[in-house]
Amino acid sequence: MGLSFSHLIVVLIIALLLFGRGRVSELMADMAKGIKSFKKGLSDDEEDTQKKTSDAAELKRITDERPADPQETRERTGADQDKK
Repeated sequence: MGLSFSHLIVVLIIALLLFGRGRVSELMADMAKGIKSFKKGLSDDEEDTQKKTSDAAELKRITDERPADPQETRERTGADQDKK
């Protein structure tokens, strides 16, 4: 048993009579600002998540490229050539 369209109209007319036309428009503007802020917060969270994911992938790529063996590091940098 939900609200029908006629019930909704009656509720809106009563709200208009109680608060006046100016106050209702202010409430709607405040509600619109809240929705915009909420959507912006959601998109910011998605951007942060995507950035963290790309940062983690970059870190993994860098650590995978790093040699684990010190001998390999010397060979890459040419450190052994300086000692000879």
